[in-house]
Amino acid sequence: MSIVINPPSSIDRDLVARFVAMANVMSLSCVVSDALERAGTMRHDIKPKGADKKIIGPALTVQLTAGDIVDCLEVFNVARPGDVIVIDAFGETETSIWGGLMTGLARNAGVVGAIIDGSCRDTDEAKFLGFPISAKASGPRQAHTALSGRREPLAINVPISCAGVLVNPGDLVVADEIGVAVVPQASMADVYERATTIARNEEAMRALILEGKTFQDLLDKFGRI
Repeated sequence: MSIVINPPSSIDRDLVARFVAMANVMSLSCVVSDALERAGTMRHDIKPKGADKKIIGPALTVQLTAGDIVDCLEVFNVARPGDVIVIDAFGETETSIWGGLMTGLARNAGVVGAIIDGSCRDTDEAKFLGFPISAKASGPRQAHTALSGRREPLAINVPISCAGVLVNPGDLVVADEIGVAVVPQASMADVYERATTIARNEEAMRALILEGKTFQDLLDKFGRI
C-alpha cells in the first residue's frame, strides 16, 4: 500500500486563460473535440452531476485502484487555483468517491471542477455551492475510508486513463452539458487557434441560418456544415 504524489506540472497560464475566456461559446466541448479532430473525447456517459457550469482548466490527475476505491483527500495538498481534478475510478458506479465535503474542500482550494470516471454523491450540495462535477454515476454509497481510515493506494499527478482518454497532468480539460474533451498540453496552442476559428464560423453559420440561408449556401461559403 502506498501514496504517490508527484509535484504539479508547469503550465502556460496565459494559454489556459484564453480557453477559459471561451466559456460563453455554445457547445464548447464539441468545438474543442472538432479542433482535436475527434481525439481526446471522453465517453458519452460522463455527464454533469453538480452545478450548471462549464469546467475549463488544467488537469490534476488522480489514479485509484480497481476494487479498492478510497477517498483522495491528499489531492488537496497539491491542488492549485484553477485546477480540474480528474479521477480514474475505473468506472465504478456503486461506490462514490466524491461527496459534499470533497466539494467544499475543492471549492476552498480554488479548484474549478471535477471529472470522475466513477460515482459521486451529495450532488445537491455541489449545486448549492456552485461547484461543477461531471461523473459517470451518482449514488449514496460512500467509499470505505470513512469507516476504515485508510487512504491508500493512491497516485496523484500521474498519467491516467479516464473514460477512454489518456490524461496527463497539466492537459487542458473542457467539460459542459454535452461531454468532456481533453487537450494535450503540447497541442494547446494549435488547438486553441483551430477552436476559435471553428467557434467563429459556427456563430456566423447560425446567423445565416436564422436569415433563411440553405445548407448549400453554407457549404459554398464555409465548405462544411
